[in-house]
Amino acid sequence: MMERLDFDLSFRWFVGLGVDDPVCDASTFSKNRERLLDGEIAARFLSAILARPQVKRLLSTEHSSVDGTLIEAWCSMKSFRPKDDAGADEPPADGPNGRNVEVDFRGTKRSNDTHASTTDPDARLYRKSPGAGAKLCYRGTF
Repeated sequence: MMERLDFDLSFRWFVGLGVDDPVCDASTFSKNRERLLDGEIAARFLSAILARPQVKRLLSTEHSSVDGTLIEAWCSMKSFRPKDDAGADEPPADGPNGRNVEVDFRGTKRSNDTHASTTDPDARLYRKSPGAGAKLCYRGTF
């Protein structure tokens, strides 16, 4: 979305940005996520949506469904290190051409209980389905 805001005038118009206005950094969303959800504005917004006649006809008390939405975190799997690792605060070592050193994670057991991201501690390891690979994400619980 942030890339589209840089060059798509319809996106800029929708969010109230002028043609020359600067676009905020993508990290702004993650920093304000908790504050938004803790405030009453999110509850009022959802209540207003649920009160619309078009939405009411889609609602039912007869059944419920669960959405497994995952929002991918903006951190790399290389930052997912053991919690008891003494050098966990250090960034990954630089390899040739300024890139991070390649790491082979095959056969390594990692879980949210034993590991945490050093760059984004709120990110968790989630798997969308049994056959899919696990990724560092946030669960979209709305």
